[in-house]
Amino acid sequence: MTQVRAKARTERAGERGESRFAEGFALFAECLLTGVWIAVVSLPLVTYPAAFAAGARHLGRRLAHERGGWREFAADFRSAVRRGWLVGVAGWAALTLVWVDVRAVREGLPGGPFVGAVGVLALIGAAVAGLRAAAAWRPGASWRSLLARGGRRTVLDPAGSFLIVGGLAVVVCSAWFSAPLAVPVLGAVAAAAVAVEERYRRR
Repeated sequence: MTQVRAKARTERAGERGESRFAEGFALFAECLLTGVWIAVVSLPLVTYPAAFAAGARHLGRRLAHERGGWREFAADFRSAVRRGWLVGVAGWAALTLVWVDVRAVREGLPGGPFVGAVGVLALIGAAVAGLRAAAAWRPGASWRSLLARGGRRTVLDPAGSFLIVGGLAVVVCSAWFSAPLAVPVLGAVAAAAVAVEERYRRR
């Protein structure tokens, strides 16, 4: 009888392990699919903040075992893009300024290397703050407030910010290796931002 009970416990443990593996794989697949959705709605170029906000919301529902699919994602995107496109314009403006700094460095401008390094670091910090803001977005939230809080969390939680930078680096490396690979990886970056924000909230 003891052997039978032990065998039953072993089988149940194996089933739980298999279930955890299946759930983890399903979440990974959901991240890749979300990356495709983010890429599609980011095609207008200025809509990427709203795209990441909608993607983060979708993955948050998935982690909470709530129902949601493309329809909910699209509804969140429509809500986020009403003001989020202005954030997208600001992001492209910042990227242009950094590109000008880098050009100045190449032209040998005095103090150029320092200015260029500061510009690149500021751009990375702004990208992290933007992703943290997108991960915290909720319908009706003010992007200005979200970005201000995201900027503070970027400084106060360097470990979490470093994780997001790592995710961005994976996207860049994927795009360098093969551009299509960067598309699904965008979902993993959104998932990293969601996880980092949840970790910070529970501190």
